[in-house]
Amino acid sequence: MAASTAAGKQRIPKVAKVKNKAPAEVQITAEQLLREAKERELELLPPPPQQKITDEEELNDYKLRKRKTFEDNIRKNRTVISNWIKYAQWEESLKEIQRARSIYERALDVDYRNITLWLKYAEMEMKNRQVNHARNIWDRAITTLPRVNQFWYKYTYMEEMLGNIAGARQVFERWMEWRPEEQAWHSYINFELRYKEVDRARTIYERFVLVHPDVKNWIKYARFEEKHGYFAHARKVYERAVEFFGDEHMDEHLYVAFAKFEENQKEFERVRVIYKYALDRISKQEAQELFKNYTIFEKKFGDRRGIEDIIVSKRRFQYEEEVKANPHNYDAWFDYLRLVESDAEAETVREVYERAIANVPPVQEKRHWKRYIYLWINYALYEELEAKDPERTRQVYQASLELIPHKKFTFAKMWLLYAQFEIRQKNLPFARRALGTSIGKCPKNKLFKGYIELELQLREFDRCRKLYEKFLEFGPENCTSWIKFAELETILGDIERARAIYELAISQPRLDMPEVLWKSYIDFEIEQEETERTRNLYRRLLQRTQHVKVWISFAQFELSSGKGSLPKCRQIYEEANKTMRNCEEKEERLMLLESWRNFEDEFGTASDKERVDKLMPEKVKKRRKVQADDGSDAGWEEYYDYIFPEDAANQPNLKLLAMAKLWKKQQQEKEAGEQDPDTDTAEREAGPSCSY
Repeated sequence: MAASTAAGKQRIPKVAKVKNKAPAEVQITAEQLLREAKERELELLPPPPQQKITDEEELNDYKLRKRKTFEDNIRKNRTVISNWIKYAQWEESLKEIQRARSIYERALDVDYRNITLWLKYAEMEMKNRQVNHARNIWDRAITTLPRVNQFWYKYTYMEEMLGNIAGARQVFERWMEWRPEEQAWHSYINFELRYKEVDRARTIYERFVLVHPDVKNWIKYARFEEKHGYFAHARKVYERAVEFFGDEHMDEHLYVAFAKFEENQKEFERVRVIYKYALDRISKQEAQELFKNYTIFEKKFGDRRGIEDIIVSKRRFQYEEEVKANPHNYDAWFDYLRLVESDAEAETVREVYERAIANVPPVQEKRHWKRYIYLWINYALYEELEAKDPERTRQVYQASLELIPHKKFTFAKMWLLYAQFEIRQKNLPFARRALGTSIGKCPKNKLFKGYIELELQLREFDRCRKLYEKFLEFGPENCTSWIKFAELETILGDIERARAIYELAISQPRLDMPEVLWKSYIDFEIEQEETERTRNLYRRLLQRTQHVKVWISFAQFELSSGKGSLPKCRQIYEEANKTMRNCEEKEERLMLLESWRNFEDEFGTASDKERVDKLMPEKVKKRRKVQADDGSDAGWEEYYDYIFPEDAANQPNLKLLAMAKLWKKQQQEKEAGEQDPDTDTAEREAGPSCSY
């Protein structure tokens, strides 16, 4: 029992314990194992031994086994077309054409869309000179798969190689019915050209450019005609192409080709017309090549004028692009019109002007119309001065005046320009009617002034008076209008009427420049040598204002009034000084005293001068706090103040200021004495000096 147990224990093998379970440093993948087996050719089988067939029985046996293998492969996977093709090619190699044909037919039943299958089938028939069978296969192929161009190419090539030109043409015609790609059409055209059938090729081109209406195809058609010497036909093709594409689908390449064709025919004027026609209609970004070729042409065959025309055309295109991008860019329109006016016919200029003025500002605010209205002004001036067409000028002015929204704003310039135009045309009633309408619709100072100036030039003074009356009813605060009206009456010699106008003017409750009006009235009375009236005017003016310039002017008037003027003038100065004591503006009071002093220096005695000098103020530097805009302290600033001796309230300040100055002077003397003690000691030791 023990022995058997021991034997049993010996039979059980011991399992080796793996101490290191970490992965090996070099890992071997299944891919590496397979690659090594391939490299060492471990799985390659030796080729089968060559078998020599000696009789027909062995051959039939070989064929049977081979066919069984092919059939088994086909049975396993019917959709693998390569098996079918190999099978058919094997039968073909045995000259078993009927069997190969049968295999191809079976394969077509499986996948009739396979292009390779059809090609191999047809090639087999052609290789074995079975022409009718090949035709039959190609017919079936192009009927089943008409969009496969390879079938059509092979079919037409076969017919052409067989010399069946009519058959090849018939196949091409069938192909063209499907409207194939461009290369197919070119193949058909080249086919006809190989047999010198130019008319047939032309017919094909006619159909081709309609099926594929691209610019390059039209150019090819025209070049075909040019190549065969049909220049009139080529020109007609280019013209038809231009008409066909129209203005919406223009292409610079078509015009470049057309121009080069005409250049080859020495038709240089035609070339210029073509280039200009194209440049007028194609945008600048799309016409770079066109510009380049046009420039080259002009350099070769043109003159200086032609080259300048090209530059003008380039600029014109640039402006066209700018105004297309922003039709309300009036500066671009001005530049464009300036260019067109310099080198274009009247109709072209008018067309551009009409396009420009059609871009009315979208908002009825005057600031948006200020640039726009100059388009109308320039248009009218062009019609009058350049085109010499007064009727059109009148229509332009009238259209512009109808367009402006006069209830919101107007442009006096337009009304005045229209009136001046009518005067130049000797239509005075039209001018007056225009200005009268303007004043009725939208009265403005400028309109009144222009109308009055017109009537003054015509010496129609009664009309001027009526216009001034209307003007002053419209703007009674306008001092300039009152002054001009009074000056008119003065010129006409009606002094009383002029004085009445001045009186009416100064009685107005609101005036924009009353000082100018009063000065004009005073000057008027001085001119009329009405001294007493002038003096009364000054007094009335001083009741309204105590301005220093009025007092000085009054004093100078009294000085120039004649005999006994000096006392009166001095009296005015004294009165003014007394009045202005309470004036807060000390500079004005100082100005008055300086004027008085100048007067006394020239006409007064020494006592008078001394008296005025005692009235002169003292200039004092002071400091005051400065506040910022937000109310915070911004520091101190220095300023000059004037202290007048007459001001009793300022007397204590003056005494204090004098004492401060005296103390400062004593301090300076004391400091000077301390700085030079040696000098003082030497003087004391020497004692008093005597002079002989």
